[in-house]
This record gives sequence, structure tokens and C-alpha cells, in this order.
Amino acid sequence: MREALLILAPRGRDAEVIRQALERSAISSVICDSLVSLHDNIQKASGGLIVTEESLTGTGLDALLDWFARQPPWSDLPIIALATKQVGHRSAGSSDLLRRLGNVVLLERPINAETLASAARSVLRARKRQYQVESLLEEQKRTAVELRALNDTLEQRVEQRTSELNEARDTLAFALDSAEMGSWDFDLVHDSARRTLRHDQIFGYKDLLPSWSTRQFLAHIADEDRQAAETALEKAAQSGSFEIECRVNRRDGKARWIAAKGRVGYDASRRPIRMAGILMDITDRKQTEAALHKAQRMEAIGQLTGGVAHDFNNLLTVIVGGLDMVIRRPDQPERVARLAQAAMTAARRGEQLTQQLLAYSRRQMLHPETLNPNRLLLDFKGLAERAVGDSITLRFDLDAGIHPIRVDAAQLESAILNLVVNSRDAMPQGGTISITSKNVHCGSEAVAEKGVSPGAYVQISVTDEGTGIDQNTLDHVFEPFFTTKEVGKGSGLGLAQVYGFIRSAGGYVAIKSKKGRGTTVQLFLPRSDERLSESHLHSSGQLPLRRAATGETVLLVEDDEQVLNMAVESLEELQYRVVVARDARQALDHLHGTERIDIMFSDVVMPGGMNGAQLAVEARALRPDLKVLLTSGYVGEGGDGEFYEKNLPVLSKPYRRDELAEKLRLVLGSH
Repeated sequence: MREALLILAPRGRDAEVIRQALERSAISSVICDSLVSLHDNIQKASGGLIVTEESLTGTGLDALLDWFARQPPWSDLPIIALATKQVGHRSAGSSDLLRRLGNVVLLERPINAETLASAARSVLRARKRQYQVESLLEEQKRTAVELRALNDTLEQRVEQRTSELNEARDTLAFALDSAEMGSWDFDLVHDSARRTLRHDQIFGYKDLLPSWSTRQFLAHIADEDRQAAETALEKAAQSGSFEIECRVNRRDGKARWIAAKGRVGYDASRRPIRMAGILMDITDRKQTEAALHKAQRMEAIGQLTGGVAHDFNNLLTVIVGGLDMVIRRPDQPERVARLAQAAMTAARRGEQLTQQLLAYSRRQMLHPETLNPNRLLLDFKGLAERAVGDSITLRFDLDAGIHPIRVDAAQLESAILNLVVNSRDAMPQGGTISITSKNVHCGSEAVAEKGVSPGAYVQISVTDEGTGIDQNTLDHVFEPFFTTKEVGKGSGLGLAQVYGFIRSAGGYVAIKSKKGRGTTVQLFLPRSDERLSESHLHSSGQLPLRRAATGETVLLVEDDEQVLNMAVESLEELQYRVVVARDARQALDHLHGTERIDIMFSDVVMPGGMNGAQLAVEARALRPDLKVLLTSGYVGEGGDGEFYEKNLPVLSKPYRRDELAEKLRLVLGSH
């Protein structure tokens, strides 16, 4: 009976029609032929009532109302009352009767079967919760009796409690082990830790080590992530939470990704004394994310292909057409200069577009640097406009006094492009996307539970006028693989990538949205006190053009004949003596000799199995004092790491003679 609805509808076939409608929705029901029968069945318990308003009169009504008045505290039997549609207000007597019945949902007839079934399911759910409350109340009564008994047997009570705690600990340990998680609890005062076996196994140990300390933890962190781990530990003492994803070197030499998360405990004087949390191996997840992230980036580049091809064809039209006219009539210096300048401007625009695409697809050399975010945003504007299309207006509102920040420029550009594309998708009819920057100070309250320290930040915001995001979706937008787009329209890693990048840069992300009223995503990045990187300073023209000192010789290594000829001519104009090699083998032959070579200027990507970075190592082994300058327009998968590990300067292609001269000045020195 608890799963059945009682039906009272004595007129005609009403009751049978209602029963059949409920039966089609798999809802059980019992037909009562009178108020007396209804009262008898309620006494046996029921899931709720469906009654017609005209049936609530006559014999048995008082007994029924009395039953409703005497319901226990947990009970409020739900009723669906089917009323005939009325023109005016309901009579006072009818309204009072419905009020005395209590939990009534009034549905006016005629009513369709789907609406009735939906209301019936709601009634059954509500009644089920009431029975659950009854069970809980009974459980509370039983527990109270047991507790009174336990108060008389303290020793038995302590023993039972200890057993329960041990069982709970075993259950937690089993759950953590099943999830392949290890737990740790650091004593920060004595720098020692209790751990589970799984914790030590993640670091490559078969058995639990006798002791563990923060020093041992940091010793396992990969060199490139150790500084971030040390910073996270330092910040944890202030913020109260510790969270990091980093690479570790296991005892067996294998490199793995781990995620660690914990909270800090304090004594009465707010001194951190304890930090406990969990640890897990996330290598498989990282590999999956990397693969999906790469696929997502390629999908986004595919969307840009049409616009980029259009732009490149326009640029090539200017270059090819101008050079064609120069070749046809080379005897007019002013006309030749004007056409050459137009071709140079178009070529530089093409260079900028190529660099932006390489940065977005992670195929250029990337590393954190201190930069002016406004300059990056303005350089990025053209790519963003191609991504959003003609129906979207991009508006930039940038604070002229913006602070510098230290980030990977390409990753920041990619993150903002992700946000811009999301905003575009939220405005299928077009609109305006606003990109703003400003300096802000985030106090302790603002960064509470953000995992970052209070202080000076740069806020970059992307705001659209689109469909907005409901609260339930907002709670999940930064989760990997979560997406509201159609299948094939997105992997669900866009905002997760933004969140992860901003977190790794020491900042945090906030998102504000209302359904139907647009969305604002705010990126908070910490202010950098370092000087702007050289690549972000207007250095051109500030220093005199460096020409070669007497006898200075460049070993030029380049396999492309046209690029080789251009480079030779540029170097000879700068009065360098040039020694040519077309691959690494020829370059090493020259270096084995005795002729003077002051600097090796080599392409990165070359045939023969040895790239420019590898050649530089071999060259310095032969001549330790040799200066090296590399050049490339594309380094391939993961190639940028070699240059920074070996401290090798790189000149990006395409380059002008003045840029080559300045880079040679920096490498050789200004003496």
C-alpha cells in the first residue's frame, strides 16, 4: 500500500479512467467507492490520495478529517484534488475543506494523462520521504535507548567505539587502496610523516619506509617541477591548503605524474603543526588529457583555416604582385622602393600570423617570461577576430598602467582564445565580446580557499552577451571532459586547460554568469616584479647596428639554398667573413680544422640525423669558447626544451638583416 495511490471518484467511470492512466505509467492504485472505504484504506497506510472535489461530502467526511488532524508529526499525507474549472472564486466552504485536508495539490479538469502521472509520481516521492523520516525518527529513538544503556557500561562502550574506529579506518584504507590513492599525515614540527603503503608504492618502494620527510618528498620531484612544489608547500602554511600536480622520479627510475592534495592543521597560536592529505598517480589521466587537448587544439585550428588561407593569399598577392612589377620595371627607384616596402610589410604580417598559429598549436619554443599583458592581447587581436567571424565584435578595454606578469605567452594566448571561442559559440546570432585588463589587489578574504596568497594581481576578463550558464552547469565547467556541446563539437577540456594553466601560473579563475544574460570569465595572474623580457621591449633602433670586427668569421650552417644565399649576403653586408656548411657533417669538418671561427650560426632542423642543438654540443666539445646562435621557424614536437636546457640563443625565422645583426651583437658582445 505504501507504493499505491487511493482513488476516490464515484461519478461514472472517472475512477477507472484515472486508474488506467496511472497504470500506463506503472503507478499502482486502489479504487475506493466511498469516504468510509477511503478512510479504512488510509488506516492501512498509503502513498497518497487522488480524489474528485465533488466526492468530499457526505458520510465519513468527519472521520476522514479527524484522521488528517491526528497524523503523527512526520506525516503529511499528500492529496491530488481534481476540481471542476470554475469561473469565479472558490466558495469559502470549499476552500476551508481543502485547507483542513492539508497537503493538497489542486488540478483543474480536464487534465491530460501525462500531467496526472507526473503529479502522481511527485506525490509518491513526497510520501516516500515522509516514511524515510519516520524510519529516521524510529532509529533516533532506538539509538537514544542504546545510548542510555551504554552510559551504564562505559568499558563496553569504549571497546565498541574502538572497534568501530578500527573498522572505519580499515574501510577508509580499503577505499583509498581501491582508488589507488595513498594517504599521508605530516608532523610539521618534527618533519616526519605517517603514510599508507600505497603512498610509498607510488614512489616506487615495495615496502613502507621506516621514515619519510619533506626532504625525501622533494628529492623525488622532477627538477623542472621542484621549485613549484617548494612554493606550494610554503604557500600551504599561509592558505591552509596544499594542492599540486607534478612529475616525480620513482625509485626504479621511471618518471610519473602525481597529484597531492591536503589541508594544514594549526595550534592555538596559528602555528602550522600538521598537514594531511592524499596522493595518487595520475600519469594515465595526464596522457589522456594531453591527447585530447592536442585534438582540441587541432580542431580549433581547423576552424581558423579558411580565414588564415584568405589572409595569406592576400599577403602573397601583395608580395608576388609587387615583386613581379619590380622585375618588369626595375629602373624606377622610387617605385621599386615603394613596392618593396609594401612587400616587406605584407611579409611581416605573414610572419606575425605564422607565429600566432605556431604558439596556439604549441609548435614554437615556449617558456615562462615576464611580459606586458596588454601588448600580448593587442598582438593576439587579429587571430581572435578571425576565430569569431564577422557577426561578432571584439572590444578591448585595457588599463594603460597594467602591471607585468610572468607566464608562458603562448599558453596565455591559447587560454584566452579558448574563452573567446566559447563566447562566440554562446552567441549564435552575433554580439559583442569584451576583453579587459586591469590591476587589482586581492585581500585575504578574496583569495580564501583559492590556494593563492593575497597581493597584487592582473585581472584579464572575457565577457559575452550570450546565453549564459545555469548554476548547476557552473559547478562543473572546470572539470576535465565536462562539456555541454554536441558530440564532436568539443572535448570538454577547454576550460579545464584554462583553469590548469592559470593555477600553474600562481593565479586563479572566477566565472560569473546568469542564464540568458551572458558570461564573464576572470583570470587573476600575480604581478611580476621582474623586468620585462627582452622580446617584449621595443629594442629595435635603440642600439647601433653591429658590424663585424676585423676578421670576425661566421660558420653558417644551412641546408636550404635560397635561405643560405640570403644569409651569406646579409652577413657579408655586415662585414663578416662567412664559411658555409650545408649540414652538420660539413660544419664539424670545418671545426676540426684550424681556421678562425668566432660564431656558428646554424639552422635547427637539418637533414643528416643531427639537429642544430645537437650540433652545438658537438661544436663546443671541439671548441669550448665557440659562440653559437641557432635559427628556426619550427622546432617540432617537444624540441624547445633542448635549447633552454643547453642555454642556446635562438633567432626566429623569418628575420631581417638588422635583427640578425642585433642578435649577433648580443651573442658576441658589444666590444
